[in-house]
Amino acid sequence: MRWDIFCHVVDNYGDIGICWRLARQLVTEFDISVRMLVDDLGAMQRICPAIDPRLAVQNIRGVEILHWVEPFADLVPADVVIEAFGCELPPRYVAAMAAASPRFSEPEGKTDRIWINLEYLSAEQWVEGCHGLASPHPSLPLIKYFFFPGFTAATGGLLREAELFALRDASRTDPAGLWRELGITNPAADEATVSLFCYDSAPISDLLEAWAGSISPVRCLLPEGTASASAASWAGISRLAAGDSIQRGNLILHVIPFMSQENYDHLLWACDCNFVRGEDSFVRAQWAVRPIVWQIYPQQENVHLIKLEAFLDLYCQELIEPAADAVRAFHRSWNNNEQPDWNCFWKYRDVLQQHAMAWAERLAQIPNLASSLVNFCRNR
Repeated sequence: MRWDIFCHVVDNYGDIGICWRLARQLVTEFDISVRMLVDDLGAMQRICPAIDPRLAVQNIRGVEILHWVEPFADLVPADVVIEAFGCELPPRYVAAMAAASPRFSEPEGKTDRIWINLEYLSAEQWVEGCHGLASPHPSLPLIKYFFFPGFTAATGGLLREAELFALRDASRTDPAGLWRELGITNPAADEATVSLFCYDSAPISDLLEAWAGSISPVRCLLPEGTASASAASWAGISRLAAGDSIQRGNLILHVIPFMSQENYDHLLWACDCNFVRGEDSFVRAQWAVRPIVWQIYPQQENVHLIKLEAFLDLYCQELIEPAADAVRAFHRSWNNNEQPDWNCFWKYRDVLQQHAMAWAERLAQIPNLASSLVNFCRNR
């Protein structure tokens, strides 16, 4: 079988991050021929430095990558077509899907191509009822299936490669390796090492100020980008670049280079707490089995806050009080641009760490997203 994955980059790294991980896993673990069609190769290059944004077609790690531009080229549709996050397939491609011959024969007869709308991740309860639903095209002989990632067995699960946990655990045998690569001294035993990846709408200055006045030392690792501009404003300087450091009170802030996906995973594994955003980094931080703080992608009319509460309800379900209250309060402050109470949150560090491990073990009992997609298509 051949698969096409269409990706329109909206959230810079979340959309393309999920699609790129999925494509690699389909190739590596299922020996599927995958073609990715991406409209912003520059964004993809940030997480996969091997990408050349100037090329219309290239092959990276067994995945054929095409620059998705209009007018759209004539392509033979794949057996399985992934429309990632409602990106809307080119009309020319949809027409080709409808006109193309069936993809393969089975004992019962011929089976049409499979068209899947891979949805955004959500913990809302209605997702379970909509997962896998079919939607016939209003005028063409095509059916689109809605496929929802999620946190329960009634959804498609989360992306998780077969070797992920082994790589994570092996990386932790030499945590100093990453610090050497970044040119950072090993954190002290009493320091909280935190990665900070967020949108510029977050109360970054308030958080940095809270860390500067923290009861215990904090070492923040901040990837160069939008948030580093906010950090520079807080520090009263014109800009911060990779390699720069600032110390104020109990805070040491290091600006580090923006990382590839693999290197970012290592950063999550090495830190004591991870601030993440969107979807891709959010999922990877949960597999890192460390306490997390999530900034959800902002939406109009604060619809995103409903999704945040749905996740917190699920995530805090087996978290003891008052630690659960502290997690809820910190997430709400962080997502509502309010002053976050770091000391109140981090005093439950040990409880949060144990919960992160239990949460990841629970999620690992659910089939991973790539496997769920493959099995879904095989059963159509």
